[in-house]
Amino acid sequence: MSSPEISSLSWGHMKVKGCATAYKDCKVWPGGSRAWDWRETGTDVSEQIKLSQYAYYFSFQHHPGVQPADLDEVLRKGVEILIIGRGMSEALQVPVNTLDYVKKQGVNVKVFQTEKAVKEYNDLACQGHKVGGVFHSTC
Repeated sequence: MSSPEISSLSWGHMKVKGCATAYKDCKVWPGGSRAWDWRETGTDVSEQIKLSQYAYYFSFQHHPGVQPADLDEVLRKGVEILIIGRGMSEALQVPVNTLDYVKKQGVNVKVFQTEKAVKEYNDLACQGHKVGGVFHSTC
C-alpha cells in the first residue's frame, strides 16, 4: 500500500488525495489518513499566565507538544519514515522524548515547518517510501 499524497495545504486546511474529507490537522500513513487532534494527548493551545488581578497573558506555545501517543497509530502502520509538521510558524513543540520514542521503534523521524514537512512527505511518498506523518496546519 502506498502513502497518499497531500494534495493541498493552506492555513487551517489540508486535503489528502483520494479522501473526500478536508482536515485542519491530520495523520497520514500508507493507505490512509484521518483528522489529528493533538489535544487528545494533553497538548493545549495556550497557557494562561496571570499578570495582575485584572489581566492575563495568553502564550501560544502548544505545550507540551507532540506526544508518543499522538504517533502510535501511524507507527503501527509499518512506516519506515515519520514526518512531523510543527505548524506554519513552528509553534507546536516536539519534545526530545517523543523523538527518542520514534527512533526506538526503528523509524527515522524528521521534523519541519509544515509547508516543508508536506513537501518532504510528498517527495518520499512519490519515491515509494513507506512514509507517514502528522501535520499541524495553523500556527
